[in-house]
Amino acid sequence: MSPEQVAAKVAEIMWQDDHAARGLGINIEAVGPGMARLTMPVRQNMVNGHGSCHGAFIFAVADAAFAYACNSDNHRAVAGGASIDFLAPALLGDVLTATAIRRQQGGRNGLYDIEVTNQDGRLIALFRGRSVRVKGHIFDPV
Repeated sequence: MSPEQVAAKVAEIMWQDDHAARGLGINIEAVGPGMARLTMPVRQNMVNGHGSCHGAFIFAVADAAFAYACNSDNHRAVAGGASIDFLAPALLGDVLTATAIRRQQGGRNGLYDIEVTNQDGRLIALFRGRSVRVKGHIFDPV
């Protein structure tokens, strides 16, 4: 299998049990080796008392993109840490896009940057995730 095919198969398998992402209305737009792009519409139940999307939901879409990117090579990986900087508000009706790219993978540890933008391309947040590979694969390699 090509690296692109591996990433697609990993995403397909992970998606089956990703009840959190599906429950938030997140969709997978693209996956590839060390990358993923997911979208999420900002719904009424995601808006806080300031009239903007609660930061936890912005973090969630970024974290989901991080998960698909850091598992894309068919090595099980989990978050070892993450941080986020909120740069602009997301509003009701916005469609957020979280694009994750691998910056570095060495041994068990990886570093990923995720940009969250709205439908107009406005930068909403920057997320950095540190992954840790654990034992096993998403599917048995051939």
